[in-house]
Amino acid sequence: MPRVARLLLTLLKACCEIHEEACIIYVPKANWDYSDCELPAAGGSFNYMAQNPPNNRPDGNDDENNPQDPFSAMFGQLFGSGFDPNNLPPQLRDALGAQGDPAPTGAPGRGFSRVQRTSAGMIALLLIGVMMFLPTNFVIRSPGPVLNTLGEVDGTELITIEGAKSYESESTLDMLTVFVQGGGSNRVTIPVVLEALFNPTKDIAPEETVIPRGVSTDEQSEQNDMQMVSSQDQSVAAALTELGYDFKTWLDVAGFATDANKAVLKEGDRLLKYEGKEITSLEQLKADLDEHGDAPATMTIQRPGGKAAAKQLDVEVSTTLGETGNRQLGVLLNTTHDFPIDVKFGVENIGGPSAGMMFALAIIDRLTQGSLAGDHHVSGTGSIDQAGNVGPIGGIAQKMVSAKKEGATVFLAPAENCPEVVGRVPDGLNVVKVSTLHEAREVLEKVASGADPASMTTCE
Repeated sequence: MPRVARLLLTLLKACCEIHEEACIIYVPKANWDYSDCELPAAGGSFNYMAQNPPNNRPDGNDDENNPQDPFSAMFGQLFGSGFDPNNLPPQLRDALGAQGDPAPTGAPGRGFSRVQRTSAGMIALLLIGVMMFLPTNFVIRSPGPVLNTLGEVDGTELITIEGAKSYESESTLDMLTVFVQGGGSNRVTIPVVLEALFNPTKDIAPEETVIPRGVSTDEQSEQNDMQMVSSQDQSVAAALTELGYDFKTWLDVAGFATDANKAVLKEGDRLLKYEGKEITSLEQLKADLDEHGDAPATMTIQRPGGKAAAKQLDVEVSTTLGETGNRQLGVLLNTTHDFPIDVKFGVENIGGPSAGMMFALAIIDRLTQGSLAGDHHVSGTGSIDQAGNVGPIGGIAQKMVSAKKEGATVFLAPAENCPEVVGRVPDGLNVVKVSTLHEAREVLEKVASGADPASMTTCE
């Protein structure tokens, strides 16, 4: 088989596999050897039929005495059954390698071979050109905007506090973002993926890591917005817990993940007690569920009464073992808090939970005298919960690039992200791993007192 034809089949096979389509390709020579093309057996994702497609000449003569060359076969399928390369202008027909009128009997065969090679080469170039603009199932992560949580954006402070005295700070505590290109209805093409492949500041990831299958781009954007709102609420709870403030936490049923307790609980129910013990946080409830095990338990709830007053009920609930090995009620819970202060956030058009830790540190800095990190420039990332646990996030390599570019000297990284940190730390950036908000606070206090961040716990 000619080398160009082998290349064509390989490219078409890759195209079919990427887009999970079944392909049938008509190839011009029935006597070519396909054994070295590594094609799957017939019935797989890529089938080929070695035959000469119908001539479709204007005079209706489709007999075997008038076989089409590869150029005519391909462009006949592209432009319709009436396509005839002999109708092209002579200069264009010769440049493209169309067969044209048959050569006289006894004429040398090298001309026809040249036509075959030229037309096959043109088809290969055409297919390669088309494939370069095909959408892919990848997303590209690149460094995004950087915002100082103690600063302003377009004249609006990122964090304002009412109901308690707020202090100025000389510290810079940056939250970091990642720009995600592709996925959903905005798929990236092969050239974009190739550029990212050779760009050390970018990462290529499967689309499913950002947008799960079955979720639209708009739905994912809405989820990201909800995660940002939740992270802000959790950051306030974590900061106030760290500072010793008292506040009330409510867990309300927002939906059901399983049918385990669907018969006894309703949306809007507020969970008050579990086995007689007051529920003060989601983390505490999870611990109590694990401790109690698989036996049924009594849950005290407050059920909205509509026009009537809300009423308290005792219901018997059961749990199931989740994939993580923890006991689960099978309900979706919405966490609300009754804080003694009012914290407002001036962040817009940014989603996700990854700024939670930096929000919490900024709130602590605002509520305490002095500057938490002195006059140092610190960046960081990580989700947060009410108990102050710092969780892993995505795109940490790109965030370190942004931190270094903005002038940060210290970078707070979630301990669970350390495998992605090793080997990708920009020169001059000191990465310190943290697992809790309390650890992060202690790091900043040490930096403010003059301690060398290079001597602190790193990911190495």
